[in-house]
Amino acid sequence: MQKKKRILLKIGSNTLTKETDNISRGKIEDLANQISQLKDTCEFIIVSSGAIAVAKQFVKLESKQKEVFVKQALASIGQPHLIRIYQEIFREYGLLSSQCLLSYSDFEKEESRTNITNTIKVLVNNSYIPIINENDTVATDEIKFGDNDKLAALTASLLDVDLLIIATNTNGIYTKASIKEESPETIKEVLNFDDLRSQVVCSKSSHGSGGMASKIEAASLAKKANIETWIVNGLEDNFIVNAMENKVPFTKIK
Repeated sequence: MQKKKRILLKIGSNTLTKETDNISRGKIEDLANQISQLKDTCEFIIVSSGAIAVAKQFVKLESKQKEVFVKQALASIGQPHLIRIYQEIFREYGLLSSQCLLSYSDFEKEESRTNITNTIKVLVNNSYIPIINENDTVATDEIKFGDNDKLAALTASLLDVDLLIIATNTNGIYTKASIKEESPETIKEVLNFDDLRSQVVCSKSSHGSGGMASKIEAASLAKKANIETWIVNGLEDNFIVNAMENKVPFTKIK
């Protein structure tokens, strides 16, 4: 049997909500449909934000605590709902999924790193799609750092994936000059990382806590592990398949 291409897909809150105030079931259906199309040649691991966004749909917490603790509480409320939505929709497409909650500290201990690797190998080998999020209830790194971009890169490196795809709300990374001229032009291929850093415009997404700078840092971590990164517009339907067939503009970081 031909070895399947292992892809780690990172999808953030802004993409999952399609830039609204609600998680888009249609976007998760789009993911499931694409994974179903590709399941004979690719195996997927998903790093998904969205727990806080789900909770905000139906609860408003009053608290005198710092905002970060409110977000942790919202993550605790939203995470079971988020994974339920994934499981319901994926099941309709004949896909099996599981939940994995990780913290950045897990990547610092050799025993934890080994446990993560072994667990996810068992899941993937048995046709389960691990859906990973940071354990926001006990850790604040994702809330502070940036919408799971770093977590995705660390996980991709640990699992030695073939490709990291970061779904965002732009057609990849745009040149700084084209943004100033208000006619965005995608950087299609990156070979020199220093040149890329000089093009980054600091901005954050409406629901996520990241922005393009955190995606560049994630790509940098992946590059150290010799993993190619694609930054693709996840708001578009069929974005993974279209990128693979070069039908859409996106940034490929070699």
